[in-house]
Amino acid sequence: MLTAEETVNSDAIKQAIESRDGRRLASFYADDAYLRVIDRNNPPSRPREVRGKADIATFWDDICSRAMTHKVDASVAGDDRLAFSQACAYPDGTRVFCLAMLDLKDGKIAKQTVVQAWDE
Repeated sequence: MLTAEETVNSDAIKQAIESRDGRRLASFYADDAYLRVIDRNNPPSRPREVRGKADIATFWDDICSRAMTHKVDASVAGDDRLAFSQACAYPDGTRVFCLAMLDLKDGKIAKQTVVQAWDE
């Protein structure tokens, strides 16, 4: 679990995503964080916007409750940014691929953009 002293990093994100730990993922965000999702149903001109830690926790609870696997393939980190790619699979074989860019402030996620595509 993320502690007050621990900051968000590639290893912590990977561990939380791959173990489907929605509570831990939610703990990485600042109280006023902003999450934007761009995909087929939420194009760049009308992205899905999730604002605030409580709503982001609900978002992660939904994602992590689904019967699917998550694997963080690669990540790149800078002083105040973290990016990663993620491959997911549902039991029926449907696959999802995501790219995420996180802006960090004071060791927490302040802003995140997710671009995802899935099999149809």
